[in-house]
Amino acid sequence: MTLRTRILVLVCALVVLAGVATASVLHASARAERRNEARPGGPRITAGRVSLTDPRRLVFRNMAWGPHRDELTSVPASDPSGPRTASKVKCLRFYAASGTGVCLQAVHGTVRDTYRAVILDAGLRVTARYDVPGIPSRARVSPSGRYAAWTAFVGGDSYAGTNFSTRAAVVDTRTGRLTPSMEAYRVVKDGRTYHAADVNFWGVTFADDDRTFYATMATHGTTHLVRGDLRTRTVTTLRTNVECPSLSPDGTRVAFKKRVKGLPQDAPWRLYVLDLRTGRETPLAEPRSVDDQAVWRDDRTLVYALPGDYGADLYMVPSDGTGKPRRISTAAVSPAYVRPRVTFGAS
Repeated sequence: MTLRTRILVLVCALVVLAGVATASVLHASARAERRNEARPGGPRITAGRVSLTDPRRLVFRNMAWGPHRDELTSVPASDPSGPRTASKVKCLRFYAASGTGVCLQAVHGTVRDTYRAVILDAGLRVTARYDVPGIPSRARVSPSGRYAAWTAFVGGDSYAGTNFSTRAAVVDTRTGRLTPSMEAYRVVKDGRTYHAADVNFWGVTFADDDRTFYATMATHGTTHLVRGDLRTRTVTTLRTNVECPSLSPDGTRVAFKKRVKGLPQDAPWRLYVLDLRTGRETPLAEPRSVDDQAVWRDDRTLVYALPGDYGADLYMVPSDGTGKPRRISTAAVSPAYVRPRVTFGAS
C-alpha cells in the first residue's frame, strides 16, 4: 500500500468516524427531547407560543432538565402540573403583569458571567435592556405593567446570613427612566430622615396606583417593611422583621417571610401575612422555611417555591392560616399568573 493510499484510507476513516459521532449526538439529543416531552412522572414540554395576555395561563421558569431548561414556560392556570409550552426565552428570575414582563438573564462570557434585565412585551419580545450589577434575586412588575423592579446580590449570595449586599432597581417601562438603586430614595425612619451606609433594599412589590410600593429595607442588622412613593422618591419604615413582601391583589395585606427565633441559621423563615389596616400577623400553614417572594394566585391563596429534585417546585397554601401546603408543579420557579390588562395609574 502506497503512502498516498494510506493517507486516503485514514482520511476516509476520520470522515466516517465524524459522521458516526455527529449522528450519535443528534440521536442522543432527539432522545433527550423525547424523554423531556413525555417522561413518566415528569412534565410534558413542547415548544410553542407563550403570551403574557392570556388570563387562563400561568407562566414560570421551567427547571426540568432537557432542551427547554430555564425557558419561560406556560401552563393552564387551572392545571399547573399539566403540559407545558416552552418559549425559548431563558430567565433566571421572572415576573409579568398586564402584558409586560421582566426577565433577569445571565450573559455568559469567556472570563465571567454578567447579568441583565430585559423588559418583554406580551409576545416575549425584548423592548429594553438594563445591566444588573450582580446575581439576580427578585423581580416584580406593577399591576398595570408600567413599572418593573428587580433585586440583585452585589455581595454574598444568600439572605440567610448577614454578610450580603443587595441592589434594588426600578424602571418606568413607559419612559425608560431607570433608578439603578433605591438607595437614591429618601428614607424616613421613626418620623425622621435616616442616613446609613449599610442600607440595603430588596423584594419590591407594587400597588395598583402606579405610585405606591412596598419593599424590605435592612440596616444595622434589622429588616424593615417600608412603604415607598415613586412620585416623591421616598420610603417610610412601617414594621420590623419583614422580608420579601408581596402585596395582595386587593391591596390590604402583605405576605412575607419572617425570621423566627429557634430555627436553624440557614433556614430561619416562616411565611406570614400582615393585615395592613389592623397590623395583625397571621402565620401560614407552611412548616418549612421559605426563601422566596410569594405570589398571590388570588386574594385567598399564595404560591411559592421550595427546593426540589430539579432545583425548585411550586407550592400553594391558603392566606388565612388554615389548610395545609400542597405541591402544584415540579421543576418550576418564578411564577406569574397572567391577568387581564389594567390601565396605567396616575402619572
